[in-house]
Amino acid sequence: MPKEKTRKQPRVIVFTTPTCTYCRAVKNYLRQRRIRFKEVDVSRDQRAARDIMRRSGQMGVPVIDIGGKLVVGFNRPMIDKLLGLH
Repeated sequence: MPKEKTRKQPRVIVFTTPTCTYCRAVKNYLRQRRIRFKEVDVSRDQRAARDIMRRSGQMGVPVIDIGGKLVVGFNRPMIDKLLGLH
């Protein structure tokens, strides 16, 4: 059987709040696709909240950092593209 190419997954950070429905949807989607990620709760981490607001220009969550590229909201096509998923 041909060996599958294994690419190293880029670092994934999901900026969330506990009450955000789309944040839960993003995390569930990543888990289903077996993508490892770090979650940062911006309601508890004010420094992260300021940083992601400065970087994304957005006050809302989720914001997903995939290898240094930001995705604002649950934009599945962009998430898949940046992760190389089909």
